[in-house]
Amino acid sequence: METNNPETYDGRQDHIPALKTPEIESFTNVYGGRDYTIDFTVPEFTAVCPKTGLPDFGTIYVSYVPTDRCVELKSFKEYILSYRNVGIFHEFVVNKILDDLVKAIDPKSLKVIGDYNARGGIKTIVTREYKKA
Repeated sequence: METNNPETYDGRQDHIPALKTPEIESFTNVYGGRDYTIDFTVPEFTAVCPKTGLPDFGTIYVSYVPTDRCVELKSFKEYILSYRNVGIFHEFVVNKILDDLVKAIDPKSLKVIGDYNARGGIKTIVTREYKKA
């Protein structure tokens, strides 16, 4: 498969898994021996369409069962804001957020949903789930 073809997007998003983003901080889960779910929503997520350069708007939903660490939400807010000027496909946003959260807190399970506003008559919802082995 040809990469970096100017006629396609192949190869143009290869840097996304290694994209430098702010650290997602965590704190000790003092109820680490119990299973419970933490849900939070980012209703004003914004990134940039890598094709048009126009903003993409959506809602990011996160649901996880913590082990020893929980997400510190102010740092997550700063992390989310770092996407504002990044040209990134919807699919890769969800995958990158999930990978970064797993790295930060090593949860028992985690689900990230990107529910994007319709654009050009197409609505996109991307879901990725993780379960600790």
